[in-house]
Amino acid sequence: MTAFDKDQVSRFRFVRCDFAADTGVARLVYAFDDGPEMTETVTVPGAPFQLDGARAAAVQRALRLLHLIAGVSYYKAAVPAQVSIDGYAIDADTAALVETVYLNGLGEFAYRNGLNLRGRFKLPVNEPLSLRERGWGEGPSTDAGSAVPSPPTPTPRPGPRADARARDDLRTSGSQADHLAPEGEGSNAPALGLRGHALVAIGGGKDSLVSIEALRHAGVAETVTWIGGSQLIRACAERTGLPMLNIGRTLAPELFELNRQGAWNGHIPVTAVNSAIMVLAALVQGVDQVVFSNERSASYGSQIAGTGEVNHQWSKGWAFEKAFGEHVQRHIAGDLHYYSLLRPLSELAVARQFARTDYYDAHFSSCNRNFHILGERPVNRWCGVCPKCHFVFLALAPFMPKTRLVRIFGRNLLDDGDQAGGFDALLEFQDHKPFECVGEGRESRAAMATLAARPEWKEDALVKRFASLIQPTLAADELKIDPLLVIDGEHRIPAALWERLRADFAA
Repeated sequence: MTAFDKDQVSRFRFVRCDFAADTGVARLVYAFDDGPEMTETVTVPGAPFQLDGARAAAVQRALRLLHLIAGVSYYKAAVPAQVSIDGYAIDADTAALVETVYLNGLGEFAYRNGLNLRGRFKLPVNEPLSLRERGWGEGPSTDAGSAVPSPPTPTPRPGPRADARARDDLRTSGSQADHLAPEGEGSNAPALGLRGHALVAIGGGKDSLVSIEALRHAGVAETVTWIGGSQLIRACAERTGLPMLNIGRTLAPELFELNRQGAWNGHIPVTAVNSAIMVLAALVQGVDQVVFSNERSASYGSQIAGTGEVNHQWSKGWAFEKAFGEHVQRHIAGDLHYYSLLRPLSELAVARQFARTDYYDAHFSSCNRNFHILGERPVNRWCGVCPKCHFVFLALAPFMPKTRLVRIFGRNLLDDGDQAGGFDALLEFQDHKPFECVGEGRESRAAMATLAARPEWKEDALVKRFASLIQPTLAADELKIDPLLVIDGEHRIPAALWERLRADFAA
């Protein structure tokens, strides 16, 4: 590969994408300028797949959306000002969604690298497409061994960008989802007659396990699904005893070489990418639900002095879920439902649910540092010093016996004075919330205050420090835990399912 200079790159290209029904392999191809192609592959197990004309067209639409969203891994290497799509055209709704994913999903990346990406990533747009141009009409069936047919690509023609593409006032609040809602004709994409079954994302932590058990209790047929080769996730998936789907994803090897040569690098909106992958997988498998386990706390980022809010987990938030889910139903498949089962819950409410069973105590882990370590002892699953370990320990502490929690982690994290700085960040005391998938500062403060009032915890070093140094500076109303356990807020959970779940979650 020739030498890479990110400052000399002028254009990022979405070169092409294809999906082979006989192998289940999707290829996503990208390039900078006229440089070498970078090909990512996504493999859906279970091939060969038989796809009728309508489902094949929906797979093509989902494939293109995945191509656009997954490109964020490659675009960030140089963040050029020009972007082109070589093989197909998109409408303003799709451009608005994808541009917002790049802007907000790369928020932490931009902050850490001192970049201003506002208005930089702009996709070429065509006038609204006809139903046939969208691929909604009847087409030939796709048998095993053939590639998914592409709907006709309209000739690009100039047209005004929709108001939804204005980014000057874009914020990461829940109201942003309305701004992203597809306008179009106001109708959904065709229903495909997908069977009632959920692909449930499993990540090896407490949240997805709460969702899996809630769906099981509600009688929903489900397949636990993960992307990549984590043995820890596989162990959790096997522990559920449910059908499993392990989707393969292989990044283009050229990306690692670009990183070695000085490309921009940093955090991407991985949940957005995984969501697009699972939508493609659901269509290929012929099922009608893609379920994630993102709680309402994910919508709140870190408050950075002089910068404002930067949300490490933006694509786990409500704004993304609402916009992406609506886009899927309006532009890809009318009967494919994308939602987070835990959206109405806070992190503390999820922790309370998880604590009700010890079935997964020796199998789950949320620790990013030890995520790929699979050991027989719980201590191997938790490093004990990262923000995820700190927060999960603190969130679970009010809801389970101390001996059980210490057994899970291998030690008492709250009785280690050397970890004060890490917990201070969770409390937003003299620091901002970590760039991690952790709960709100008010949740951490309420959990710590709860422990400070309990005999078994109050003498531990960090709990005692909180009670003497931090708690006196806070209003008593800020430290109440019960209001944070209320099940409330917007969500996309199907109404009939939510009626079955709500009572259990609130108990």
